[in-house]
Amino acid sequence: MEILWVLMALLMLGAALSPFLRRSRGGIRLTSPGAPDAADPANYGFALQEELDIRMPGPDQDLLDVLDVVQGTQSWKAASQLLAGTPPEGELRWQRVQAFAGAASLELAQRPGGVSEAPGGQWLRVWRAEAPKDAGGAAVHAEFLVQQAFRTAVPGTDEHRIILEEAKAACAEAALLAPGDPVPYIIELAVARGLGYQRAEFDQLWLKILDRAPQHMGAHLAALHYSTEKWHGSREQSYEFAEAAAARAPQGSLLAALPLFAVYDHLPEVQTVNSFWQSEVVRHAIEGAQFAVQSARPEDPMAAHARHLLVFFLVRSERWGEAMHQIVAVDGHVGALPWTQSQDPAAAYAVFRAMAVAGYEANGGNPATLPH
Repeated sequence: MEILWVLMALLMLGAALSPFLRRSRGGIRLTSPGAPDAADPANYGFALQEELDIRMPGPDQDLLDVLDVVQGTQSWKAASQLLAGTPPEGELRWQRVQAFAGAASLELAQRPGGVSEAPGGQWLRVWRAEAPKDAGGAAVHAEFLVQQAFRTAVPGTDEHRIILEEAKAACAEAALLAPGDPVPYIIELAVARGLGYQRAEFDQLWLKILDRAPQHMGAHLAALHYSTEKWHGSREQSYEFAEAAAARAPQGSLLAALPLFAVYDHLPEVQTVNSFWQSEVVRHAIEGAQFAVQSARPEDPMAAHARHLLVFFLVRSERWGEAMHQIVAVDGHVGALPWTQSQDPAAAYAVFRAMAVAGYEANGGNPATLPH
C-alpha cells in the first residue's frame, strides 16, 4: 500500500552509506550507531542504487508494462483492461489503483498544462469521460483526488477539504459501480483521516470493508494509520488494534505482521536507544512479521511491504543475518515503508542494505554463506 506515499512529496535525506537511519516525525533521518564500515553489497549480486525501482515494493511486471503503454500512448484502455482482470477482493487491485492514480498525479505535477499544452494525466480525464460506468476508472479517479488533496493542498485549509469532499463523492460513485469491491471504501479511509471522521462514522466505513475483505492487509494498514493520527494519546489502542487483527488472522495472512507496523507508527513516541530495539515489544513484533512472510502465499503483494519493514527493524536490532535474508527477498524494489518517507527512497534503502552487509561480514558471513 505504500505506492501512494512513494508518489507524494518526500523529505530530504543524505546519501552517506556509513550512518543508520532513524524515523522521526519529519520522515527518516541519519544517526551514527558506531556500526562497522560498510562492505560492498555488489558482492552479493544486489542491484545498484541507481537501478532500484522506487515505484512499488515488489515486482508487478504486468502493471509496469501497462503503465508504459498508458503513459506512452495517453490511452486509458490498457489500464481499464488490467483492472477488469484483477480480482477485487485481493491486495493487487488496491495497489494497481494506487499506481495508476499516482502516475496521473505525477504527470499533472510535471505538466500542469497551459495555453499551448494539455495537462499531464489527461488519459485519466478522458477515461472518466468516455467510460463513466467503468468501475476501475472510477476507483482510480477517487484515489487520484485523494493524492491531489495531500500533494497540493495544506491540510486543514478550505482547498484541502474541498478536494477531499470531492474524493468522498467519487468513492461513493465507485462503490456503486462495483458493490463487492472493497477498494472504494479503502480509498475513503484516507478521506476519513483528512476530514476527521468521528469514530462512529469511521466504524461504519470500516465494517463495510470487513464485510467485503476481512483479511485485507492494505485496509488494515490504512485503518492503523487513521488510529495513530486520530485516536490521540493511544499507542496502546493502536497496538491493541494490530494485535487483535493478528490474533484472528488465518494461516497465511499477512495480518500477523500488523503489530510491526504499529510499533513503527509510534517510534517518535518512544526512546529509540539500543535497549528499545532488543525489547520484548520489538522482538514480538519482529517474530510475528517473520512468521507472516514465511507462511504467506508467494504471490501475496503485501509480503514485500512486511519484508521491507523487517529490514529496518532487523538492522536496528543488529540481527544482521536475518536482515540479509529479507534483503535477498526484496532487493531491486524499494517502494515501501520506511524508505518512502525519504526524498530518495533508493538511498535510504541502500544505507540499511550496506550496513546489513557490513554487520553480516563482521560476524563471519560472506556471499557464499548467504542462500538465495
